[in-house]
Amino acid sequence: MKTLAFVVAASAISVGLAFAQTPAATTAQPSTATKVENWTNDQWNAAKTEWAKDKTKWADCNQQSTDRKLAGRDSWSYLYSCMKT
Repeated sequence: MKTLAFVVAASAISVGLAFAQTPAATTAQPSTATKVENWTNDQWNAAKTEWAKDKTKWADCNQQSTDRKLAGRDSWSYLYSCMKT
């Protein structure tokens, strides 16, 4: 009987330790595209300069953004996603 009690107690401690080592509920991190919406104008302009080197893709992504009637910061995450694919 003492052995059974010991096994039960040891199991309970093991389970408790396993849960104690599990990180707390993780908070969802915003996607990179969402972070882009909060870039400064300097960050955005630097990205545009780099992306504009691929003239065909940049023109296509800009046209898609216009077709979707996106403007200003609303278009930033879309353009970022488009250029990274």
